[in-house]
Amino acid sequence: MSKPSRPADIYLRFLNLMDALRALPSLPPLDPLEERILAVVGRARQLEQRLSVRDLMGQDGLGAPATIHARITSMRKKGWLVLGDTEDTRRKQVDLTPAALAYFDELSGLMLKAAKAR
Repeated sequence: MSKPSRPADIYLRFLNLMDALRALPSLPPLDPLEERILAVVGRARQLEQRLSVRDLMGQDGLGAPATIHARITSMRKKGWLVLGDTEDTRRKQVDLTPAALAYFDELSGLMLKAAKAR
């Protein structure tokens, strides 16, 4: 393979590697909205912020509360998210499963691999 000639080539290589990762048997695939929810939950976790179901429903650009709730339920069944208790039993905290964290670790490795190919 020839060396990338543009910085965009690194990103495009990363996308190709990411597609290969998604093709591996692991967690069930996510639809685009679920991927955005996963990113929101991942960023909140990285910032050590607590994120409740209600907080997710209040996020701009994720859709109606019923849609978000349905996606959270779907993502829990697929093994991407877990809900934990808070001090208020009516509120549930959203967090990543160990498998979702491993997925982010894999993505990080792919980013490094794509950059080193330069």
